[in-house]
Amino acid sequence: MKKTFLFFFIVINCFSQRKFSKQFSFENDNDLYISFYQDRYYTNGALLNYSYASNKESKKYHKKIYTFQIGQKLYSPSKANVRSLSEHDRPFAGYLFAGFGMSFFSKKNEIIKINSEIGVIGPSAFGEESMNFVHDIYGFEPATGWKYQIQNAFALNLNATYIKRISNSEYFDFNWVNNGNLGTIFTDLSTGFMSRIGIKPLQDMANSIAFNSNLNNTLSKFNNEIEVLFYVNPMLRYAIYDATIQGSFLNTNNIVTYELKPIVLTTELGFKFTSGRFNFKYAIIHHTKKLRSTNVPNNNFYGSIAINYQFN
Repeated sequence: MKKTFLFFFIVINCFSQRKFSKQFSFENDNDLYISFYQDRYYTNGALLNYSYASNKESKKYHKKIYTFQIGQKLYSPSKANVRSLSEHDRPFAGYLFAGFGMSFFSKKNEIIKINSEIGVIGPSAFGEESMNFVHDIYGFEPATGWKYQIQNAFALNLNATYIKRISNSEYFDFNWVNNGNLGTIFTDLSTGFMSRIGIKPLQDMANSIAFNSNLNNTLSKFNNEIEVLFYVNPMLRYAIYDATIQGSFLNTNNIVTYELKPIVLTTELGFKFTSGRFNFKYAIIHHTKKLRSTNVPNNNFYGSIAINYQFN
């Protein structure tokens, strides 16, 4: 009997101290995740990531995580079927890119993320083909109006994020978030906060699915723990440039463009949890008006889902 208890103790102990150092993740944004009748503006985004934790020790950081990604983002007017220029209240646009990112998780409760993207905006991003593929799956009509889309241009963008923990308790924390984009597609600055509300006691911010920091190699003091949490992330953004709305400055041959509305409030409400080697996310994102178009409503919503698989 003692041997049986010892066996189960070893099994449970090994499971509770599991470490996964690599991860594949797929994230998809689409307004269909909140409504089967809404198909507008930022209408679809798909992102595939491969991430791994560095195996080098650091006196300054708990861990470093590197990420390779490929993605595509699609934008459309309020209707996917627009047969004349007068029906456009936003340009059609497709953005296809590959990226590389580095995340540093400080021992002073800070996170620094740096990411670069290279790709293309325009017909070469296959936005029309991707939208019609999704429409075919759901039985919708093929989209019309892509002939007026933002034209081809080279894409190079840099992104930096800084997160600082302000306060925390066992089941709640408050973190200051700052983000900046600079490049040929997006240039903007954002500031806001992110709060986690845990169903279980919260993990350290350097080891949480909320910050995509729960990858650990054998050198890490952390284990991949079970997490269940809600989060809220409001951000105030000052937009300087958006090629999906204004057209790229590298190619001015665009038929439909609009001026930016520079001040935008974005709020993300989400739920994340772990299950074995998998992590899951569902979120609803709200944002205020992004461009100066009289037909665009002052508020818009879309949904986001993500599935992560961890391994060694």
